[in-house]
Amino acid sequence: MRLSPFFASRAAVSSAIIATTFFTLSASAQDRTTEQGEAQITGKNQNIILACELQALAKTVQNGDAYPNQECTPYYYAPVSAALAANQFPPIWTVATILSSDTNAQAKYQSIQSQIPNIQPKGTQPGSLMGDFSNFTPTYPSSDPDCWWTYDQCTTPKLAGLPPDLAAVPEPDTLGYGFDDGPNCSHNVFYDFLSQNEQKATMFYIGSNVMDWPLEAQRALADGHEICVHTWSHRYTTSLTNDEVFAEFYYTMEAIKLVVGVTPTCWRPPYGDVDDRVRAIAHALGLRTIIWKYDSNDWREGVNNVTAADVDQNYEALIARAQNGSFATGGTIMLTHELNNFTMSEAMKFYSQLKAAFKYLVPMGVATNQTQPYVETNYSLPSFDQYISGTTTVTGGVPVGTSGSSTSTGSGSSSGHKTNSTGAASRALYDGFGILAAGAAFVGFSVKLLA
Repeated sequence: MRLSPFFASRAAVSSAIIATTFFTLSASAQDRTTEQGEAQITGKNQNIILACELQALAKTVQNGDAYPNQECTPYYYAPVSAALAANQFPPIWTVATILSSDTNAQAKYQSIQSQIPNIQPKGTQPGSLMGDFSNFTPTYPSSDPDCWWTYDQCTTPKLAGLPPDLAAVPEPDTLGYGFDDGPNCSHNVFYDFLSQNEQKATMFYIGSNVMDWPLEAQRALADGHEICVHTWSHRYTTSLTNDEVFAEFYYTMEAIKLVVGVTPTCWRPPYGDVDDRVRAIAHALGLRTIIWKYDSNDWREGVNNVTAADVDQNYEALIARAQNGSFATGGTIMLTHELNNFTMSEAMKFYSQLKAAFKYLVPMGVATNQTQPYVETNYSLPSFDQYISGTTTVTGGVPVGTSGSSTSTGSGSSSGHKTNSTGAASRALYDGFGILAAGAAFVGFSVKLLA
């Protein structure tokens, strides 16, 4: 089951959208199937759609192509473009380093250096960046002194003062529900699906993806999902130097703050690769480490002979465990991804079965009663008891620096589900000249497919 069938071409509707776009370029607050619609979520009065994108949109409709081709068209977004032009962030999709001009980052790094243990990076770059530790593991002590997850899936740090990783959730018959590698440029159908089912999740966002697809990142907060860090460039973190680890966290947190308006307090290591040195840096930055117990391996589909049927079997095995009472005394976490159409389609395909097998599917923060998910205090998650009683969203906030009036929208149901997510409803009308001006400042963003 792929996402493409859900993106069925609707030429008449799309033609109307294009006509409206050319003459008014405004969008309904509920229209999140286009970039201009997603921008409406936070009310940023930006001329974000390029003339070339509108031409591509028209061609898409003319050819009857699927909606992902529209959604994945690069677009201009002023805050990101300005920040990159001012060299406030590292180049996207490169290993992050502390910028020589960033005195705030330098000061923060200096302030936490005393908390970083004397543990050397694992392996040798560049091979170790993608998990080649073949020259390192033969000499690594079998006692695993660094609590290196990649070595033996250690989740209880051996360095004093560090909390254990969250690898399972405490509530019985509960699945900690979340997705790595977002925001994906074509995630609207998947996020629509979650909204229609009043389902919230934890989204582990890559900093470079946030800069590539800022409006998609904004939707997560607007929809009431929890946002966590998944590093800047998605490398094996234990292979990085101390300042690189810091920068991978720091600039992802800054990117999410810039784009979404909140600063996360949680993270997940790419590939699960973490040790006590990396945990210590994350902890010093206020980030809780979240791992998993079960792996769907959805990201491996098509790689090394892993098939869609193999991924199906991984989902089915977890469902069978839930049905036979394996989680009667404590819940679990499964690794799944927002990576591509296949991984999102798998999540949709097995959603009803997971709902039937587990009593509750909840975000990680909800499962652990982390009602304050961000550094900012204008946004809260419900407690576990609130969530399972039907209050799936408590409060939301307009990201810092946005303009427009705040609105509250409720999407209750007969079962008593309540949402109260604050967004902004105003948006300036665009004209063709504004589009061309925006195009002059366009910054093209690269997109990479990482696990």
